[in-house]
Amino acid sequence: MQSDSFQHRVWQWVVACFPKSAHLNVRERNHRFLEEALELAQANACSKEEAHQLVEYVFGRPPGEVRQEVGGVMVTLAALCNAAEVSMDDAGEHELDRNWARIDRIRAKQAAKPQESALPQ
Repeated sequence: MQSDSFQHRVWQWVVACFPKSAHLNVRERNHRFLEEALELAQANACSKEEAHQLVEYVFGRPPGEVRQEVGGVMVTLAALCNAAEVSMDDAGEHELDRNWARIDRIRAKQAAKPQESALPQ
């Protein structure tokens, strides 16, 4: 990973913000990613019913390969950002800056959430 890449800078924030047990916890990262993806879909007028239909569709199929699915997420996110007229790069940089500024609040939320729960609080 390049030391100046967005992914690396996010890693630096994760290490600074969360306890070691959360850094490489794939289950936790899956939950937070899914939460954010659902919030983005909701912000773009996706209904709860549509989301449930897609959950049933996806989980009714065999799991994909992680690297290919990451690529799919990146391509479809870029396409969604184009359709919504949002700069993916600017939005990511803005959110990372915002997260650095609220580390204490994020840590408190992390400490208060139920352990081993998909829910954020």
